[in-house]
Amino acid sequence: QVQLVESGGGLGQPGGSLRLSCAASGFTFSRYTMTWYRQAPGKERALVASIGNTGSTNYAEPVKGRFTISRDNAKNTVYLQMNSLKSEDTAVYYCNAAWTSINLVYWGQGTQVTVSS
Repeated sequence: QVQLVESGGGLGQPGGSLRLSCAASGFTFSRYTMTWYRQAPGKERALVASIGNTGSTNYAEPVKGRFTISRDNAKNTVYLQMNSLKSEDTAVYYCNAAWTSINLVYWGQGTQVTVSS
């Protein structure tokens, strides 16, 4: 059974940090591109950062220089380190696993991140 379980969300202070984790099971994690998306109230879900199976990374412009995505294939886990948090980072953050060449995509349930003083 495929599972993606996000954790680490909660309340963060402006200028502060949070680290999200996504623990995967039920599929060959190392072969998948892992991506964090977020969806703010009233907005569409948007890509935040992705990391390929070779470790290559890609970031959305609003988070470049502040967020870092990483993966630990031994632990089947992907992380999102979020620094210099802003109120506009408030959203539900979703973990996504994709093997596009064979059209396999999995989603986690999401974790709420709220940035407020």
